[in-house]
Amino acid sequence: MINVLIVEDDPMVAKFNGIYLERIEGFQTVGTASTIKEAWEILEENEVHVILLDIYINHENGLDMLVDLRKGNIEVDVIVVTSANDQSSIQTALRYGAVDYLMKPFEFDRFKEALHVYAQRYQQLRMEALKQEELDTLFLPRTPGDEIQQEELPKGITKHTFLRILNEIQTFDDWFSTADLADATSISRVSLRKYLRYLEEYALLEHDYSYEGTGRPLQQYKLSSKGHEYIATVLESDSSF
Repeated sequence: MINVLIVEDDPMVAKFNGIYLERIEGFQTVGTASTIKEAWEILEENEVHVILLDIYINHENGLDMLVDLRKGNIEVDVIVVTSANDQSSIQTALRYGAVDYLMKPFEFDRFKEALHVYAQRYQQLRMEALKQEELDTLFLPRTPGDEIQQEELPKGITKHTFLRILNEIQTFDDWFSTADLADATSISRVSLRKYLRYLEEYALLEHDYSYEGTGRPLQQYKLSSKGHEYIATVLESDSSF
């Protein structure tokens, strides 16, 4: 389990960040701090792997904590979560090793992607030795869907069908159901669900429920912003698989 410390002075934002974390497997909140002093106290008393760090914390600057963490050689990672978009803040975050930078307000998909990428990084850095391909995932710039392209498709998912489904999904203007996609592709709903779950796992799809009448709620899907970017790149050339 990856332990997370939330450093955020807005109680509502801190609450929602905690709720978001609860929805992502493998992560747990070990503390929430509204001041830098509280953050250090929680850090001293708990094993923390990553901090969700705001920059504007009352009259303090969260980046000062990031700098002190690095100067003290404290082994904890930082994901900056802030409304600060000035060049100085971004450069400082990069220079002192922030692993990601999320601009408020952000969508859950972007939050989920940040934590998913961090979890992969966390696991890789605990391996005794890494191959060049594994190092590349840590140091080379990422593009939408990189994590899919860097691994083999799982059993039961073929490249041909995957591309065919992607091609149909991009034709839907908004939400679509498994039945809608089955009609468009002539692929069984059972088979489609495997592909839809796979796309959701990498935050390429969003899902919601439509409540109509007294029957069971209808699960619907639509492309996330990351999904749109990914399809635009992968369908140009299927050599990315």
